[in-house]
Order: sequence, then structure tokens, then C-alpha cells
Amino acid sequence: MPFHRKPTTFVSHVHLHVQNLERTISFYQDTLGFHVLYQTDSEAAFSADGETALITAGQPIGVTPKERYTTGLYHFALLLPTRKDLAKIVTYFNEIGLNFGSSDHTVSESIYLADPDGNGIEIYADRDPDGWTWENGEVNLTVDPLNYRDLLAENDGAPWKKMPEATLMGHVHLHAADLEETEDFYLEGLGFEMVRRFNPQTHFIADGKYHHHIALNTWHGVGAPAPSPSSAGMAYFTLNVADKEKQIAITSKLESLGTPVTKTEDAVWAADPSGTKIKIVV
Repeated sequence: MPFHRKPTTFVSHVHLHVQNLERTISFYQDTLGFHVLYQTDSEAAFSADGETALITAGQPIGVTPKERYTTGLYHFALLLPTRKDLAKIVTYFNEIGLNFGSSDHTVSESIYLADPDGNGIEIYADRDPDGWTWENGEVNLTVDPLNYRDLLAENDGAPWKKMPEATLMGHVHLHAADLEETEDFYLEGLGFEMVRRFNPQTHFIADGKYHHHIALNTWHGVGAPAPSPSSAGMAYFTLNVADKEKQIAITSKLESLGTPVTKTEDAVWAADPSGTKIKIVV
């Protein structure tokens, strides 16, 4: 399904600030099984297919521990190609004693963990979109216990060796300061659609009838502050749009809404009302 390729608008990459780059490389390469696409003294990029960076981690001078109770990243989500891949990584995490949470969302099955800096990570597999149910324009997305017995029955006994090549950045889930104001930015400014109002504090938005490309919550409180510039965490995420015309249209719309926009040779930069930075690329 074309949920993570053009002409759909989708999240493709996150850029993190971390306190210890070597520790971060060890986690993403040795524990999760990513390729290190490149590495410098202060930055490394991680790829599933050896070509495309899904995660970049930088260690800026003066970086401080990830601040709590702020806006910004709740988790980024890695979408695995198959349910069997999810079963394999669950088995592997159990074998190495890595703690994780889990949930069945009806549209998908997920596990949750954090990297050494406390950046939340979801690893999930989608169920067949033909089986998703929609009512009044909203997808049936739930939070139920994961059936481990049923999931692990998918495991063929082959060990987990590396992140599957077809793994994608599935979505990001963000803490917002004000749900309505932040939603307006993504819906009116970027052209997403509301696909699930889960409760008054948690909403899901998407393009192309995906279950969500971006989730927003106010779990850190209405009016939560943005993290300080020195804080470890997500520096920005990358949003891919269909073509140059779409990028220009989004830029014009954001400017008409009063959102400051910065244009570079290969991207348009903006920040949502909660302070989360976005790199918009073609």
C-alpha cells in the first residue's frame, strides 16, 4: 500500500540529539541491527537498507539530558515489513533481556522501548489495510493487550540478525502544548486529515487513509513548554511531499497562516506551534 511513498505525504526520517554518540551507535547498530550509513566524530546515520537514513544522531557541544514534561517527541515508529519480523524481534529482545512494552492497536501490533537517551521507539507491523474498519471518516484504532502467544506462532525459528531492509519510518507521535492549535498547523498548513479522535487528549492524523502518520497528545499538560535547545531528544523530523508544486503550496499556506518558514536549496523548514521542527522535502 502506498502509505509511505509518493504522492502520499509521509514521515521518512528523524534527527536526534544524543549525549553519547558511541553509546547511541552501539544501541542502534549492535542491539537493533541497523547499518551505520556514515559516522563522524559528532554524528552518525542509521539505515535498514544500507542506502537510506531513517535515523540520524548527533552529539552537539553542550548537549544536556533529555528534559521531561516538555513538547516534542513521544516516540518515533519503525514499521517492519511483516508480522513475522515483529515476532522475531520480540523473541530476540526476550533472549537478550531487553525490557519493552506492547499493545494491539487493531490496525497494527506494536512494541515500545527507549534508546539510551530516553527517546521513545515503537516497532510495529501493520495488519492488512483491507481489514481496517472506518466509521464517519475515522479508523478503528484501539489500545488492547498484545497476544504474544499468537504473535510468536509466526516465528519460523530463524534468529533475528538485523533490521529488515524494507523497514520504514512509519510515523511520529508528538507531545503538543495545545491540541487544537497544533492540529490546525498539520491539517490546514500541511494538508493532513484527521483520522482518529481517540480521546480529548490524543488525536491521530494522516494522508492517504493511513491509520496515522502523526499522532498528537497533551499528556504533558496543556501549555507544556518546548525543550531547551541543549536538550537531548528529537531535533527535527523529515516530511516527504509529492513534488515541488506541493512543497511550494505548503510553503505558501504556512506563510498565510503566519508560520515562519525558512527555505534552503533542498528543503523548507518550519516549526509547529508546540516547537517541533520539521524539514519538508520532495
